[in-house]
Amino acid sequence: MKFGPVGLISPSPRRGKRKLKSVVLVPPDNGEGRMAAKLVEGPVPTPGPGELVVKMEVCGLCGTDLEKIRGGYTASLPVIGHEAVGRVHGVGEGVVGIKEKDAVFPHHHVPCYECYTCRHGNETMCDKYRSTSLVPGGFSEFFLVPRWNVSKGGVLRLPEEMSFELGSLIEPLGCCVRAMRHCQVKPTDTVLVAGAGPAGMMNALLLKLLGARVLMSDISDARLEFAERSGVSLALNPSRDDVPTKVQAETDGRGADLAVVASGSKEAILQGLRSVRKGGRVCLFGIPYKGSVLDYDISSLYNSEESIITSYGATEEDTREALQVLSGRGREFAGLVTHRFPLSQFDAALEAAAAAKAMKVILTP
Repeated sequence: MKFGPVGLISPSPRRGKRKLKSVVLVPPDNGEGRMAAKLVEGPVPTPGPGELVVKMEVCGLCGTDLEKIRGGYTASLPVIGHEAVGRVHGVGEGVVGIKEKDAVFPHHHVPCYECYTCRHGNETMCDKYRSTSLVPGGFSEFFLVPRWNVSKGGVLRLPEEMSFELGSLIEPLGCCVRAMRHCQVKPTDTVLVAGAGPAGMMNALLLKLLGARVLMSDISDARLEFAERSGVSLALNPSRDDVPTKVQAETDGRGADLAVVASGSKEAILQGLRSVRKGGRVCLFGIPYKGSVLDYDISSLYNSEESIITSYGATEEDTREALQVLSGRGREFAGLVTHRFPLSQFDAALEAAAAAKAMKVILTP
């Protein structure tokens, strides 16, 4: 898929004198159509009270970023780059426990922890959650962490021995941690992960750490080969394999205990529904394409007592747990990073991520 060249424009300066480069979403020149990713120049921000400025070292490219650029995801602010880590460049008045040059992971979305949804365990559904973001986004040489995010515990210090590449996996792994918590994974579970991209592989590796047996499906043979090298029990390609039948054969005719759909396609969702056992669970982890409609017999869902579970985003509890996992088992996740690009080659990074041959793509200044 072509995303078009990344152009260079200069936005109105906010604060500071030194120039920085950022890749941000901007409206089209004619005011019509979807927003475009552009490489822009602007001033390095100066932190206000309670704020931080971070010098970006690594920022992962997420499927959500691709969907925002394509115009298929509009559920949160039009800001790209949220898997960013770096060193603190500036500390605003009143910030405690964080100093300049600290290696940090700043979470882009932070809930209030006080509203009804937060108090009932649905923190990522908090009205405040999706209204928060890094400024101008993580794909920037320097970015601002708002006071809200800092004051609510959204900034984690990285261990000295942790690389920035590994630290950039904290946010996506935190999303997986939350999903596995929702799914109540047991060590005896057999789990089908539909989609062997970065998110699917991260879920698969986490499932293995939890003791589950992991089966995987994807239409990309390159990604299935990566999954096999990572130790999944069975890799299936739905273009030539009848995945539900194969899964049943691997589970004595029962079906999987859980299917994690790490893809936005409705075909993958249907594959998950048809692959789980009676009483099984299906977790919608990938972002369904806008306007997706399923043709599925709801009576089958009811008669088989299957559960559909959705999981969106991550909280600070999830990112802290992800940091612990990466601190202890980082070697098992480090290999997910396969492609590296500077910000000046952002278009090439998009093409690599969309080609389904790359695993995790990261950007550096």
